[in-house]
Amino acid sequence: MTEAARTLSPTQRAFVTSQAPYPAFVGGFGSGKTAAAMARAMALKVMCRQQNIAYYLPTYPLIKDIAFERFPELCERKGWAYRLNQQDSELVFPDAGKIIFRNMEQPGRIVGYEVAHSLVDEIDIMATDKAAAAWNKIIARNRQKCGMPNTVGVATTPEGFKFVYERWEKNPSAGYVLFRAKTSENAANLPADYITNLQGSYNSSLQQAYLDGEFVNLTAGSVYAEFDRHLNNCSTEIQTSEPLHIGMDFNVGNMHAVVNVLRDGDPHAVEELTGILDTPAMIATIKSRYVGHSILVYPDASGNSRKSNNASESDIALLRAAGFNVLVAPSNPAVKDRVLAMNQMICMRTNADPNAISSLGLEVNDGSVVQRRMRVNVDRCPVLVEALEKQAYDKNGEPDKAGGLDHAPDAQGYFIFYRFPVRGRAMQQIRIGGI
Repeated sequence: MTEAARTLSPTQRAFVTSQAPYPAFVGGFGSGKTAAAMARAMALKVMCRQQNIAYYLPTYPLIKDIAFERFPELCERKGWAYRLNQQDSELVFPDAGKIIFRNMEQPGRIVGYEVAHSLVDEIDIMATDKAAAAWNKIIARNRQKCGMPNTVGVATTPEGFKFVYERWEKNPSAGYVLFRAKTSENAANLPADYITNLQGSYNSSLQQAYLDGEFVNLTAGSVYAEFDRHLNNCSTEIQTSEPLHIGMDFNVGNMHAVVNVLRDGDPHAVEELTGILDTPAMIATIKSRYVGHSILVYPDASGNSRKSNNASESDIALLRAAGFNVLVAPSNPAVKDRVLAMNQMICMRTNADPNAISSLGLEVNDGSVVQRRMRVNVDRCPVLVEALEKQAYDKNGEPDKAGGLDHAPDAQGYFIFYRFPVRGRAMQQIRIGGI
């Protein structure tokens, strides 16, 4: 594939030449995604002369733009003989197979042909369920033998936490390799003011997605918009006998808890307990997993009246009876105050001298200093991380609960609000089982 990739950017070249079964080129606007996908298709055609290549797009109008215009232009520049069959959406090469173009609007129609390799362009603009259905159909078409492993390459703009994020970033299986490209890598092929104009038009989240190729929450009104899985990440682990601070959310059949330790006075979420049946089961899990540690629990205040298992005992009474130190307010804080406390710890802005800042976790932003005090072990707290990235506000301006993303941040929020209350918002606290 070297010849086809000679004039490409380093990221494009890496994608075009990748031998991974499922390489994905994820880039911002103007980063050369389609050019990279086309270059890969042509390079694979050279390597598999007698076999067919498939090229997929979300809609038929895009097929017209790509298959009927850009591919013929590319063939002519290369001096390749070809015949364009618009009726069947195919680019036919004399005695050398063809490139078959298909749209993904109706995944059930991706049937009736075989290819050696496939390219999938802009799959992430589709609904996640439809993209997954199309993907399953596409990989089933890749069964022509060609003397090398069959591959399916993807080139797309990141459109939030959708299909490509789930397959290539969050839970990548073997063979799923991600190549990320910034728009700036392709600046030489763009108008001089292209990037500047986009920067002036997009907010920070859109710039991360559409200029840097990052997966970010594009839903209006992200609850924890400043959370960044890289900037807020830590590798912190529990040390022998140290106190554990556990935020806890009560839900019958689906309890959540987030386990924290303090480092230099700052909270580090190091483990999570999710999908626990009830309070007795949560107690048993904590006791078995954290032997030798003092346990401080910061629970949902509704546990004072809620019955979990024994009709004569509340959830909080059960926690106290288990020997845990329980720290709880007479009632839960207002949701907006709990969210504000979380966001304050995720990303604090101060007026410190930017020139004096050298500590890890501090950054200069618009002349102010940004300090990320709350840390999360991304590898050990995947449910919390996903919720912090994805949870948005609903139509009533409240953190959305319909998507099931509220439990882990709620649990963490009870701990954060108790230990790190928002300045100027006093909170009356009572301690049960005191420390």
